[in-house]
Amino acid sequence: MRAMELSNRLKQVIEFLPEDVKKFADIGSDHAYLPCAVCLTRPYVQAIAGEVNRGPYESAQSQVKKMNLQEQIEVRLGNGLEVIEPNEVDTIIIAGMGGSLIRSILESHPEKLEGVTRLILQPNIDASSIREFSLNYGYQLIAERIINDEGYIYEVLVLEKSDQAQQLSDKEIYLGPFLMKEKNAAFIEKWQHVFEKKQKIIEQIKQAKNPDQNKINLFEQQKSWIKEELQ
Repeated sequence: MRAMELSNRLKQVIEFLPEDVKKFADIGSDHAYLPCAVCLTRPYVQAIAGEVNRGPYESAQSQVKKMNLQEQIEVRLGNGLEVIEPNEVDTIIIAGMGGSLIRSILESHPEKLEGVTRLILQPNIDASSIREFSLNYGYQLIAERIINDEGYIYEVLVLEKSDQAQQLSDKEIYLGPFLMKEKNAAFIEKWQHVFEKKQKIIEQIKQAKNPDQNKINLFEQQKSWIKEELQ
């Protein structure tokens, strides 16, 4: 059996792929490693690997050919969700980008989300943007995971299409409702670091000629939320 060694980050993403997934899109596919790993173990699954630049697109094509997966994986060149059609896939993965960029990719083509029942999103920063997106576009946040992978902290967020509106407080949007409940070592490590960083930024703003009080108030509120969860 051919096998691929993936980073722990991508293994966590794959764990959230539904058992009954039929066709998924991996946007910004990074050599198509993730689709290849999935299709090697699930011969019934179809995948689209999307790349915006020619170089990564050709690298993904080479990887798919090397794994002899051309029948299952189609590599497409295009920007974000432009590589898929409405109702073409049931699951979308976007991993390894900033949360605000992931959100803008999804919001740029909401019509392409037709038929998509699950979004598996792995932001490197600013996961709160994705939680806000879920509230505005008819998705429910159903799972979250935070891990330390070789010294870097990553979050994975899973959204499912839902007719029922989800309620999240500002604190839950910022910290993550599921992550707050679990409070694993990676969560504590991340937010201790953020707390210290916020404190330094507040001190710098206060030294400015015209301190931005609104920003100070926001950061103080965020510090308060972090402190509540770390105590």
